[in-house]
Amino acid sequence: MMDVGIIGASGYTGAELARILCNHPEVKITVATSRQFAGQPLSGIFPNLNNRLDIICEDLSPEQLKGKADFFFTAVPHKTAMDIVPELLSAGKKVVDLSADFRIRDRATYEEWYQPHTSDHLLAEAVYGLPEIYRDSIVKSRLTANPGCYPTSIILGLAPLLEAGAIQHHTIIADSKSGTSGAGRAAQVGSLFCEVHDGFKPYKVGRSHRHTPEIEQELSLLAGGKVTITFTPHLLPLSRGILSTVYSNLNPGFNTTTISELFREKYSSQSFIRLLGQDTFPATQYVRGSNFCDIGFKIDPVTNRIIIMTAIDNVVKGAAGQAVQNMNLMCGFKEAAGLEIIPLFP
Repeated sequence: MMDVGIIGASGYTGAELARILCNHPEVKITVATSRQFAGQPLSGIFPNLNNRLDIICEDLSPEQLKGKADFFFTAVPHKTAMDIVPELLSAGKKVVDLSADFRIRDRATYEEWYQPHTSDHLLAEAVYGLPEIYRDSIVKSRLTANPGCYPTSIILGLAPLLEAGAIQHHTIIADSKSGTSGAGRAAQVGSLFCEVHDGFKPYKVGRSHRHTPEIEQELSLLAGGKVTITFTPHLLPLSRGILSTVYSNLNPGFNTTTISELFREKYSSQSFIRLLGQDTFPATQYVRGSNFCDIGFKIDPVTNRIIIMTAIDNVVKGAAGQAVQNMNLMCGFKEAAGLEIIPLFP
């Protein structure tokens, strides 16, 4: 059994990591950190873990953490991760970082959207943790930057089309809707029940959301040229789930048959991609609690525009589940280990 640590265990992502890792056949959680809840059992913070995990939360420095585990998940805010990760790597540990600190390859771009980067020497080494695209690099990595939830849903839907030159990438519009857990566990007025119940609203409109450069970075690499998109996130009155609807004009020579074949060629062997075809559309309730990404599409013959729809659980495939998938690859475990749960329904 490999010893693993969750740094930042008291957020939604940390709790989901604990839930998944409790059922993992190859690992044991040996340390969980939380400044706010130090000294308290993690199962006391998240009662769903009762009788499955008896670990006590600790507030530890990177130096103190080194001897506690062989593999670490840093489920902490940006800026915090860049202060912790270098010390863990220098001690010979492997890390999946769930913050944004190592996702953006260009330091200037990162600093434009976030803050000064104090560990930029690791940016070139960090592997972007989308297994369906970067599996071979993840296997050899000691630092994997887990993708954001919105980027995961958008990139997976567009990857086969961009690689094949099937779409006019300057026409891409991504319209995404997320449950409120995407905002984190900290109390915020905008996430209160009375603020979101019976409502549906956009936010961070017009190149304001920090996932924008991450999405454009990865789409540009897939397309082999600069891609800019219009991305508008929305808040759904749900606890978890993301549905992304992405629009783009088709290039000549592509139709329903050729697009279907592109998706099959890219994803038919992927454990966590479920292709729904042209006339069956994804829904958040059918991926809830799972590491699946469901993908469907429809071509509008009048406008010659393709509409790609994806659904993921933002806390699983959009965060903790994908992090465990990356750990499995980095450590030589079965890629689906701990992640084979059927989606919860209803």
